Amino acid sequence: MSELAAFQVRLGYLFRNEQLLCLALTHPSLAHDQNKPLPHNQRLEFLGDAVLGVILSRHLYETLPGADEGILTKSRAKLVNAGALAIHARALGLGPHLVLSRGEENMGGRERESTLADGFEALLGAIFLDGGFEAAREFVLCQFAGDFTTLPAEPAGIENPKGELQELLQSRSPNAPHYQMLSATGPDHDRQFECAVMHDGAELARGHGKSKKAAESEAALAALKKLREEVKA
Repeated sequence: MSELAAFQVRLGYLFRNEQLLCLALTHPSLAHDQNKPLPHNQRLEFLGDAVLGVILSRHLYETLPGADEGILTKSRAKLVNAGALAIHARALGLGPHLVLSRGEENMGGRERESTLADGFEALLGAIFLDGGFEAAREFVLCQFAGDFTTLPAEPAGIENPKGELQELLQSRSPNAPHYQMLSATGPDHDRQFECAVMHDGAELARGHGKSKKAAESEAALAALKKLREEVKA
């Protein structure tokens, strides 16, 4: 069995047009090295990126019915970042099959995260062209099956509640939220602040904290939870 045939067995997909597979494995460095317009995988990478986004977006939409747009976007981003795609590429043994320039080879291109991620997307683009959307969808859902089980219906924690609240509200209205300090009580060494977050003239929520910044963050977090509960209701 040839190396390409064995690779296709690992993919779980046999190409009707093996030239598409060869193109998907050809790194742009080869054309740069030979200083002539040789075909390479960047166009397939562009196509594969779009196909991957559609397939994962649809799957997340169907399997996370309680998730809002923000959660769906973050879940998809977690699945398609370069590190995640490189892991899938390594699991498939993609690196050894890449066709690289000598310089790229010497610089460790077969193990470079970005090269592997791009190669994975190009491979998906080739599968899409060779077998159609359903073939691409089956390949993606098979490859990502384990990843889906680790995605929460809601984020475990919110690192930047003020930023996320602003993003959520500005998807609905051109106006950004603003914060109003309501009170500051207690001695200087143990101050307690209360802030409200306002949007379009209405108070969304209040928060407390030992600093104005902490109170604003708590108010933003409370507003996010309130708005998401309203979406689920």
